[in-house]
Amino acid sequence: MRSTLAHARKHVGAALFKGLFSGLASAARLHPRAKPEAHGVRKIANVAYGPRSGGDHLLDVYLPPVSFGTGPLPVVLYVHGGAFRILSKDSHFFMAIAYARRGYAVFNINYRLAPTHPFPAAIEDVCMAYEWVAMHAAQYGGDISRLTLAGESAGANLVASATIAACYKRPEGFAQAVFDTGVVPRAVVPAYGVFEVNNAHRFAARKPNLPTLVADRIAELPRTYLGQTPAHISHDLADPLVVFERGDRPQRPIPPMFLPVGTKDPLLDDTRRLERALTKLGATAVAKYYEGEIHGFNVMLFRENAKRCWHDTFAFLDEHVTEGAEISEVHERTL
Repeated sequence: MRSTLAHARKHVGAALFKGLFSGLASAARLHPRAKPEAHGVRKIANVAYGPRSGGDHLLDVYLPPVSFGTGPLPVVLYVHGGAFRILSKDSHFFMAIAYARRGYAVFNINYRLAPTHPFPAAIEDVCMAYEWVAMHAAQYGGDISRLTLAGESAGANLVASATIAACYKRPEGFAQAVFDTGVVPRAVVPAYGVFEVNNAHRFAARKPNLPTLVADRIAELPRTYLGQTPAHISHDLADPLVVFERGDRPQRPIPPMFLPVGTKDPLLDDTRRLERALTKLGATAVAKYYEGEIHGFNVMLFRENAKRCWHDTFAFLDEHVTEGAEISEVHERTL
């Protein structure tokens, strides 16, 4: 009886989790400032980056205000979060607008979601989008030599894994395709990520008083995302933290990473570990720990730490991607 109740609780919790965040995203899109044109941003919707039908392999292109010119523009490939199982490019329009209004050509993607499409479907799709952006960014005024990968939560995991594909020669065909583009990101912004999907129990061990809704979603990550992965398929690209902690030397230098996270985020330790692992590999890893902030805090722009996080992100990218502060100096408007 107890196991049946636990199963029912998790099932109901998962439905509430999906409904809550999907509902919030839908409500946010109704705000007048949610429209790209309110920021001078141009949006090109539903561009196919892969051969499959349906909405899984679509992306939206966000181009900056005309004051930035038509190119060449630094590029952001943005990968949304949502525990690998919910949300989409449409729920994460705000992230794309934020980067576009600072002068970036942004490619905001959908990818297949678990549990219907378990690992490695999501990272396969991200790598497919990476290859597409490498080939097509110039058509939209993008300079692919100034590529940033960015994502939050599950999206942070995916952009960290795509970075491995760009820097390490790996056996997976989809990772090989990324490596073969020869394009290495100039910077990566994996925000408050879950960087090791296996062993999810470690989060509850660190914070035993997590709310049940949150604890259940974290605990079920290995089952929902990894599914019944065949034994011959490596989990390296589900657990990028483990790859970096192994200390294997990459064939290409790992790009600088900016790692923002709140100190009350249950995933905090993964960012700490990633910072240490990247530093040991000789990579630039700038972690910023925002006191008292929870998971997803940077979308709550009424909070000073959210504004500070965006400011810190763009300052990092000014240093490593835009080769100067001209973008920030000309468009220093508050988000």
